[in-house]
Amino acid sequence: MPNHTLYAMLFGKIYQCYLDKAERKGRTREDVDQIICWLTGYDQAGLRSQIEQKNDLETFFVQAPAIHPNSSLVKGVVCGIRVEDVNDPLMRKIRILDKLIDELAKGKAMNKILR
Repeated sequence: MPNHTLYAMLFGKIYQCYLDKAERKGRTREDVDQIICWLTGYDQAGLRSQIEQKNDLETFFVQAPAIHPNSSLVKGVVCGIRVEDVNDPLMRKIRILDKLIDELAKGKAMNKILR
């Protein structure tokens, strides 16, 4: 499957990309962390642990305490793909997180991002 490469990417590397994107647009690490914790149910310590353990994206999402029930409200296009049309559950979670970070970088208010 072509998605295996993405699933095997280290979450810490993806996290750094999210952070760089947000900070270029004047947003903070706290904003990025808030979004990730909202979506996945990780607390700050759990998020840091995932990065320190060098877990891949698949492990990061499999070990997530609780995907937020309102994550299904995230709609739109990210990387040319409509989030709500993604059938693979893991890929959908990845795309939802991508979309949320995109919204943050575009200046959307946090209360709108977190639905």
